Amino acid sequence: MDQKKKWVFIINPVAGNGFAPSLVDKIKVMISKFDLQADLVYTAKKGHATTLSRQYAENGYQYIIGVGGDGTFNEIAAPLIYKKDVVAGLIPGGTGNDFIQITGFPGRFEEKDWEMFFKLNVMPMDVGQCNGKIFLNGMGLGFDAQVAAENYTEPGDVKRGGKNKYIWHILKTLLFFKEKKMTIFSDGKKSETDCFINTIANGRRFAGGFFLTPKAIANDGLLDVCSIRRLSLMQRLNILLMVPKGTHINDKKVNYFQTEKLSLEFPQEVPYHVDGELYFSQHFEVGIMPGALNIIYNPEGNHYFKTKQD
Repeated sequence: MDQKKKWVFIINPVAGNGFAPSLVDKIKVMISKFDLQADLVYTAKKGHATTLSRQYAENGYQYIIGVGGDGTFNEIAAPLIYKKDVVAGLIPGGTGNDFIQITGFPGRFEEKDWEMFFKLNVMPMDVGQCNGKIFLNGMGLGFDAQVAAENYTEPGDVKRGGKNKYIWHILKTLLFFKEKKMTIFSDGKKSETDCFINTIANGRRFAGGFFLTPKAIANDGLLDVCSIRRLSLMQRLNILLMVPKGTHINDKKVNYFQTEKLSLEFPQEVPYHVDGELYFSQHFEVGIMPGALNIIYNPEGNHYFKTKQD
């Protein structure tokens, strides 16, 4: 490892209901073990991680590491797109920790994971974009966006609680969600559907264990799209029971495909999430930026990358 290269660890103190800061002592141990030139900084508010990431990249830091959840890392990655001399990484400290699955690391590091992280295996990964916002794991409309909306308070803060809160939001939305008309433009074709779920992704896992796009590869230059039509309550239950194993894509109500870009249109504004962060819009322009972010990954883990051996 080149000790002359500079590192920064950007820590979200509220991620994982305060779990992320508990990782700082271990990070300091690893900094000492590998004799790194490293800074540790804390975010103060939403959007601050982007400011810090940009500042450190402009000041010549080569390794910019997030300590937090998917939203924190999305902010950190935004200024690093196509910066070939910068490597990003995530030490997961959030609640759902869905993005980290792409890299082959678990949601909570064990000793072997810490050692592997600092071996610095790096892979260029694709980055999605929607209406000018990037996504690393994925974005969603319909049922999963409504679940995300249920997870926010009125001022836009994430509600406190662990994985159980997701289960409650899922069950409540399962009963009361009403599908909306959606028009899809992709590969020169136009189609209309009632949108129960429409997930567009680089990764495979959402909401802590739902494999909505189980075929996704994060460096194939393609987005995986899972579009599910209007369902009865019983059909919703059946589909969602299949999602944890990814077998839902074989159901006739599910349209699963890959594309480089697509446009979506709704009759009115609807909620959508980008890496779990909530927004609203009526029109969506979605595309892929191939190999846009250098990311630390675990070559021995169950990562979602194509490698030279594949």
